[in-house]
Amino acid sequence: MSSTLTHSTLSTCRRLFLRNYEVMINIGVHEFEKKGEQRVIFNVDLFIPLAASTPKEDKLDEVVDYDFIRKTITQHMTNGHIHLQETLVDNIARTLLAHPKVRAVSISSEKPDVYPDCDAVGVEVFHIKES
Repeated sequence: MSSTLTHSTLSTCRRLFLRNYEVMINIGVHEFEKKGEQRVIFNVDLFIPLAASTPKEDKLDEVVDYDFIRKTITQHMTNGHIHLQETLVDNIARTLLAHPKVRAVSISSEKPDVYPDCDAVGVEVFHIKES
């Protein structure tokens, strides 16, 4: 989604990111996926306006804390079995975008252990707040 980085409303934003956040989660529609947890890897980009994320006093409360991203993912993992990555990613994206300082979010999930003949299968979405 490299075109997201050139979106005009993001030109005044800082990009926070979480890379290759690996969790174990109960997800999938196939019977072999319902037998237990499997690895899912998340990548998240949050776009925060510079005006809302440039610290003046070098204090954490002046910016969006990275823990917010991890906690949001964890919160959505505790809701029981999820069938589709699309559902999970959409729900996480909506929660992240609801933060008052977040202008846009890009999030992907991938399951690296589903098929032996590829690195991973996954989904990615990009959401931006309406002006």
